[in-house]
Amino acid sequence: MAPAKNTLRARLRRSWRSRKALKGVTQWVIDWGVPLAAGAIAVYIYAARTTSPSHVYRAFTLIDAPDRFALWLPSIVGWLLVPAIIGGVAGHIIAQRISSVKAISTEKLFRQRTWGQRLKPPGLIPDLRTYFHGSYAQQNFVDAWVRIAHRNDWHRAQDHWEVFIRDMASTQQYAHLDRHECLRQARDTAHLTLVITAQTGMCIVCERRR
Repeated sequence: MAPAKNTLRARLRRSWRSRKALKGVTQWVIDWGVPLAAGAIAVYIYAARTTSPSHVYRAFTLIDAPDRFALWLPSIVGWLLVPAIIGGVAGHIIAQRISSVKAISTEKLFRQRTWGQRLKPPGLIPDLRTYFHGSYAQQNFVDAWVRIAHRNDWHRAQDHWEVFIRDMASTQQYAHLDRHECLRQARDTAHLTLVITAQTGMCIVCERRR
């Protein structure tokens, strides 16, 4: 029951699924903000090929009216998309701050986050290969989850392990946690839940996907 080879595709998939431990605004920036920004940059570059970048900027920021077809698209993007995104994100952040003034979670009682904790990069969903030579509990989990529940199919076991933690981290009960605590609690919950069902030869993800 040797571990499967860790490929670049598997690492990228694990990183992408681990984003669910982030806060809602951060997830939105990754899921939608980055693609929208890339699209706006592409529109800007396309329009800049027909005129000067300063003209595109002035049309994009609605300083000047578009005087040619190539400037209409950045002008429309600047008129509709940018204010809506900025206003929506700012409104969400302000609303979250206001609602959290008198709604502190019990998980945050008496705790103090240092700057080191705030600046620490987000964690990743654990790679099951590291459990193969880990503690007794980790080896027992891998044996049940990979060998019994998934018939030694490492790829499917890792995939379903990531899916379970990803979806657990997306539930409301973890919404108030920071990115590290969210991932840790989702991982611990996955251990406790999956090892019991795996020992009987059942995978919850497999059952739900039938």
